Amino acid sequence: MDDKEQVVKHLEITQGVVNRLAGNSFSIKGWSMAILAAAILFIARSNGEYSEYLILTFLVPIFGFWLLDGYFLWQERLFRGVYDDVRQQETTDFKMNIPAQFKKVDNKWRDSVCSLTLWIFYSVEVVFIVVVFFILKG
Repeated sequence: MDDKEQVVKHLEITQGVVNRLAGNSFSIKGWSMAILAAAILFIARSNGEYSEYLILTFLVPIFGFWLLDGYFLWQERLFRGVYDDVRQQETTDFKMNIPAQFKKVDNKWRDSVCSLTLWIFYSVEVVFIVVVFFILKG
């Protein structure tokens, strides 16, 4: 295999990792929506006979999914940085140099957790559960 073919193969491997991480993020959002639906159903069927602590039972997993989704987005950004570095090379040693990505400006975990898309998605879920909780509580 010549150098160009090795670089292309390295890019394919890196893109495969990015695709898996994106798939994980999609699954996390699906599970989060399932919890949201279960929470609304449970709150609606309880006829107002529940404690305020019940809302925490549903909010804690949503915040957990938010953090986990942010982690997967962060990893995806790191591997996109690896992809960008590899595509500029003439040869490759097939290393995924993640530590080099930490030094880049927007590659912080908190930046991923607080990204606009995750912020909107999970904030809407949290607000929806809180609003339904207080509407049905009366």
